Amino acid sequence: MSQFNHLTNELEIDMVDTKIQKIIFDIIFQHIKDMVYVMKVEDGPKFRYLFINESGMRQARLSIECIGKTFQEVLPDEIAGFLHRKYEKLLQTKDIMIFDDHFDLEGGGYYYGETILTPIYNDQNRICYIVGITRDVTEWTMEKKRIVENEQRYRSIVDHNLDAIFIISPEGKILEANPAAASLTGYIEESIINRSIYDFINDRDIENFKELLERTCSGYALESFDCKFSHCNGQLLTVQMKTVPIIVYHEITGLYVILKDLSEQEKNIELIKFMAFHDQLTGLYNRRALLEDLNENIYRAAKRTKEFALLSIDLDRFKYLNDTLGHLAGDEILKRVAERMSQFQNDRCTIYRLGGDEFSILLLNTNRQEVSKFVAKLFAAFSKSLYFNSQEYFISPSVGISMYPNDGKDAEMLIKNADEALFRVKERGKAHYQFYRTDMNSAFTNVVTLETHLRRAIEKNELMVYYQPQIDMKSGKAKSFEALLRWKDTEFGFISPGVFIPLAEDTGLILSIGYWVIETVCQQIKYWTDKGYSDYRVAINISPKQFQHPNLVPFIQFMIEQYNIKASSIEIEITEGVMNDTKETIPILKKLKQLGLSISIDDFGTGYSSLNYIKQFPIDGLKIDQSFIRDIMDDKKNAAITSTIIHLGKSLGLEVIAEGVENKRQVDFLLKEECHKIQGFFYSRPIPAFELEKQFLTKN
Repeated sequence: MSQFNHLTNELEIDMVDTKIQKIIFDIIFQHIKDMVYVMKVEDGPKFRYLFINESGMRQARLSIECIGKTFQEVLPDEIAGFLHRKYEKLLQTKDIMIFDDHFDLEGGGYYYGETILTPIYNDQNRICYIVGITRDVTEWTMEKKRIVENEQRYRSIVDHNLDAIFIISPEGKILEANPAAASLTGYIEESIINRSIYDFINDRDIENFKELLERTCSGYALESFDCKFSHCNGQLLTVQMKTVPIIVYHEITGLYVILKDLSEQEKNIELIKFMAFHDQLTGLYNRRALLEDLNENIYRAAKRTKEFALLSIDLDRFKYLNDTLGHLAGDEILKRVAERMSQFQNDRCTIYRLGGDEFSILLLNTNRQEVSKFVAKLFAAFSKSLYFNSQEYFISPSVGISMYPNDGKDAEMLIKNADEALFRVKERGKAHYQFYRTDMNSAFTNVVTLETHLRRAIEKNELMVYYQPQIDMKSGKAKSFEALLRWKDTEFGFISPGVFIPLAEDTGLILSIGYWVIETVCQQIKYWTDKGYSDYRVAINISPKQFQHPNLVPFIQFMIEQYNIKASSIEIEITEGVMNDTKETIPILKKLKQLGLSISIDDFGTGYSSLNYIKQFPIDGLKIDQSFIRDIMDDKKNAAITSTIIHLGKSLGLEVIAEGVENKRQVDFLLKEECHKIQGFFYSRPIPAFELEKQFLTKN
């Protein structure tokens, strides 16, 4: 019997038109995709399959033989138990029942179904049949799960974001806010919702914010600007605001407003800015601030043709107090000096500390007469004593003054000329003031100016090393060269070594300059060695101060090892003055010799008169001073001294070099006396390394 006949018999249907019933049955059985089950209810209760459509058999893996059997007879225990409980519950509730179920598919994946159970009653109002229709909702369920997961991801990003995030309508109404937004504003999340975001924007930023919203609503993402945002306590926070359009079905339905709190960053920037433009000890403006203020006021004054003055100030005898009392006491005195100067600070007067006991004052919209009156008040303020640790001290200032525009039309010149005037004050007894005069502006009459330039020479790449060849008189070739320091200042051009070397000695700069020369020569030797040049030697002059420095020998050794060069390619030249202290000199010379360096005495014959050191010291050569060579053909004494030095050196096994050779007659004399090498303009001036390489170096 077919399922149709079996079903109609069971239900005892009086069929008026069997043909129509069969058509309906065929539709349910074959064409409806939902799974349809008709279950007969028996005592127990038990539920037997009375009807299963084709979709139900296929998807539940049932066959026609299942008709008449119970859940437990045809289904796995877990599924059978689950369905039995649901059907049993319907008998209790006596109403239509809907439930979801799912199970794993073979080969992976999931099946999700939604089932509707409908009871059918008999004449005694008793449920005798249950119709179950199960719809496959797998695709819908998976899509729903994806939506939920995406929503949860979104919520996770938003809720845990450190930046404040508002979701607003195009009109500015706040629809949602994350916890960071509540923290930023100080309100609880619920009290933010439905408020206008304009309530939180500072009035001055409203128009810019409106423009930002309009652009975002037009589809521009990540538009941003910085503005002030209100906290619940009335504080205005500095925030960086970004807006992103919310697009749903190609339509902008709202906006994300993302705020990053920049308040702490702004405080840090302000602190850094303060530190950059203020002296840490006194709190006064520093040199950098002075330069900026000068440039700004020069620009303004140039438009308005107004004068202003720059005062350069030194404290007299401060170094003595600092050395006597100690640096901590010196710092306290500087603080009190700063406080005393600060009483004059106003819109037209700014005080600066440039370092040490150097101060500057910028006076705006003034003239020489008013400046003189101001300085008189300044001296009057310093006429009162300072107290530190119950001790009374008197400090007086020395003041140099330059006026814009007469004494300089840029910041550097105004500072330089104020320093020039201050230098003159110091020369003439201190504790007074002087205006700059043009006759002070001699290139190097102010040693302070030259020293300032020299201190910056290395960092500004103004120093360079030239090389002068030493010609072997037998072969006519140059196998050794002297490294000579040159300085080309950006303002004054080339400056004579006779001018800046003594200054470097006096100021102690000769140490850093000397080490720079040693390293530069080692770098050059390394460069030439890598290019295949060998069998040559470079002589480096070492000043007396550097020679006595304990770091000299270790530094030279470190340079030789760092650049991996032969020690024999370096020669050290020292003057006779170094020989005075034999106890200190001999150990240093021996250490240099142990490294493998050559040692020669420069300017021989002009210094220490005793020849005993030649015997004691491990030297390799003598250089005859050019003062003897200059008049060698016209002065018999010079000729005799030169001849004696040459023969003395040869008899002691020392190499003799004559420097300052400028003409052929001098060459002929030295050749006749069998001098080993000559050096001078006759063969070559000191030249840069690349020229020396072209003219004198040869590859083996």
